[in-house]
Amino acid sequence: MVEHDALSATREAYDAAAPTYAQLFRDTLRDSPLDRAILGAFAEVVSASGDGQVADLGCGPGHITAYLDELGLAAFGVDASPAMIKLARQAYPGLRFDVGSMAALNIADGVLGGVLSRWSIIHTPPQELPVILAEFHRVLAPGGHLLVGFSASDDPSHPTQVFDHTVAPAYRWWPDHLAAMLRKSGLAEVARMVREPQPTDRRQFQEIQLLARKA
Repeated sequence: MVEHDALSATREAYDAAAPTYAQLFRDTLRDSPLDRAILGAFAEVVSASGDGQVADLGCGPGHITAYLDELGLAAFGVDASPAMIKLARQAYPGLRFDVGSMAALNIADGVLGGVLSRWSIIHTPPQELPVILAEFHRVLAPGGHLLVGFSASDDPSHPTQVFDHTVAPAYRWWPDHLAAMLRKSGLAEVARMVREPQPTDRRQFQEIQLLARKA
């Protein structure tokens, strides 16, 4: 199956790249005030909606999960890569990290106050993304929030575009198209942040972070 092959290939690629990835990205928030700001806003709206747990889906080596914990959220991480989860557990032994797939989360219905998906949907084939979004909706409690980050495509007439990701095949999304998919999944957009590429960035893509709420 296509989705099985894509997940397996992505898992194997990230297992192989895990130590290098952890070194490169562990301190990225330090020089990213906009990312800290949107994560702070996410933490505030989740906290205001209740005391539910927050799942960092596609958590990698766990640095963002740890930051959510610093912001006062009851955060845990999930990643398809066992090597990434091993590194996360070593780096943050006081936090919970589980191996799992976003397409079939081992999380009960409606128990989460928040879901964070930072660039974790980008390796999902477009035809399989509705399954992922349905899982986000399923595990969120009413009033819970999703923050999803991704790279934007260049043309609304091509809502998805493949790009040369270093680790595994990946896709960019036209923001309005993805927002419409969220609506179909029962997640209404609340806000979005658009970061323009810097001249020194290797890829000249807009970075999008959409905040959505489950009714």
